[in-house]
Amino acid sequence: MKSNNTYLSLYTQWPSLPPSPLKGEPQPTHSNENLAPFRAGGKLNFSLKSNYWPSIGNINIKFSIKYFTIASFAITISCTGILDKEPLGILDAGSFFKTADDAIQALNAAYQPLLISNENKNFYWVFGTVASDDAITGGDGSRPGITAIDFFTHTPTNEEFNDFWKLNYGGIIQANTVVEKTPAIDADQELKDRIIGEALFLRAHYHFVLSQIFGPVPLITEIQAPDEVHVPRNSLEEIRAQIIEDCIRAASMLPVQYSGANVGRATKGAALALAAKTSLYQENWNEVLNYVSQIKALGVYSLVPEYLDNFRESTQNNSESVWEIQHANLELGVGNNLNQWWTSKKVPDGYGFAEVTADLVNTFEAGDPRLSFTIARNNDQYFGYVYKPSYSSTGFGVKKYLQSVAEVSQKSDGDINYTAIRYAEVLLWEAEANAELGRIAEAEIPLEVVRARARAQAADPVNTLPRVTGLDQAGMIEAVRHERRVELGFEMHRFFDLVRWGIAQDLLTGFQTGKHEFFPIPQTELDLNSMLTQNPGY
Repeated sequence: MKSNNTYLSLYTQWPSLPPSPLKGEPQPTHSNENLAPFRAGGKLNFSLKSNYWPSIGNINIKFSIKYFTIASFAITISCTGILDKEPLGILDAGSFFKTADDAIQALNAAYQPLLISNENKNFYWVFGTVASDDAITGGDGSRPGITAIDFFTHTPTNEEFNDFWKLNYGGIIQANTVVEKTPAIDADQELKDRIIGEALFLRAHYHFVLSQIFGPVPLITEIQAPDEVHVPRNSLEEIRAQIIEDCIRAASMLPVQYSGANVGRATKGAALALAAKTSLYQENWNEVLNYVSQIKALGVYSLVPEYLDNFRESTQNNSESVWEIQHANLELGVGNNLNQWWTSKKVPDGYGFAEVTADLVNTFEAGDPRLSFTIARNNDQYFGYVYKPSYSSTGFGVKKYLQSVAEVSQKSDGDINYTAIRYAEVLLWEAEANAELGRIAEAEIPLEVVRARARAQAADPVNTLPRVTGLDQAGMIEAVRHERRVELGFEMHRFFDLVRWGIAQDLLTGFQTGKHEFFPIPQTELDLNSMLTQNPGY
């Protein structure tokens, strides 16, 4: 470790600020009702110069003994909002976090790593989908790292691992800064609590996805001094306990709903849902049911009648949305790039990655409308084209998160949000927990709610997706697992489900038990931090 008086520079991209409101949306004030959303353009480039060292490696931050520096604050936006303010000079940490405006800017930056954008290089979809039995790599061979993940031949030097590590620890660093500095600002206490609650939830989210991908990782919950940078990994038990603690605290601070420009921010329901999901991974079934009960008691969530309303720009952030990551087609680096990566190469500007497997197609029951909602097949309408088997090597393509050229100005800049947690999934958690506890009758109820919505949209509802009854415990567990696959197809859950159920080795060619449950710690991080250890088998 170099002296505190020496600049250290570990290279990566610090999160840029999410955007100001869209034109025509209400402009934000600093009241409790109007925190700016994170929908479009705004770019914050800065280095930090401080006696604090908010990193565990590979973050482009410079430090000295005394100052928290924002050396370069460049904002490029097409409309006004809280980001449309004078550039900040060189300030110490106390000087920067003085007002609600300062805290909100820092909070907005903590949302940026969520985006599935080209700028973020966020390949969460590769881990959750391509590594599973729902998809194969596809594409044009230009991403050998994705192919390696598909075939389980990946190594610690895959760039996808390093990019994901840096991206999410950048979010944790930013969230920690907000949590620690906001209490001292001059603002209404309710507003301060809300800002802190959002940051706590984001910190929990980033730790959760990092632990999904890498297993035990360093648990970072405070701004760190230079001599605290090199830290070891924490156990999954410690990480998950902290996630739940952060979520419980966040839930006590966050509102149930937002309106206007603030729709899309973290809510009480989102915090409870992440606590429930973490409990699911712990196989703490009673706690899953406890959190699901609290979510239901909020009285704001229900399935939308039209399944596809969860994947249309005009019907996003609906009653089924529990935790939805916002995207916008503004050509400012905040669009959803799945619109390009998942679109067939036969369509102009499509990359054709994540091709659908026949195994997933054959999993759908006869007449299930979710098959056509999720997967493109021969002669289907396909975003201004007619889908043909030649459009992919498997003959099938994904439909979710894609848009026609008439809907977006740039293929890589889609504005379909990614709903990380839908209420349908919450209901399936309830069904799974009850099934695992042997409460078959109780498991049937939420399972039927999910199937009934799909049944109602079938061409022949009377003879489609019959109610699931009369199963033993093993049969009900399998029924819930089946329903998760068809209800949540291509929503980036499948690989993680197979791992937590302990059946990945039975279904995934090349998967080695004891090795491939988690991906390798990036080699760059191991080189930077001697206290990190590699996952088994790599």
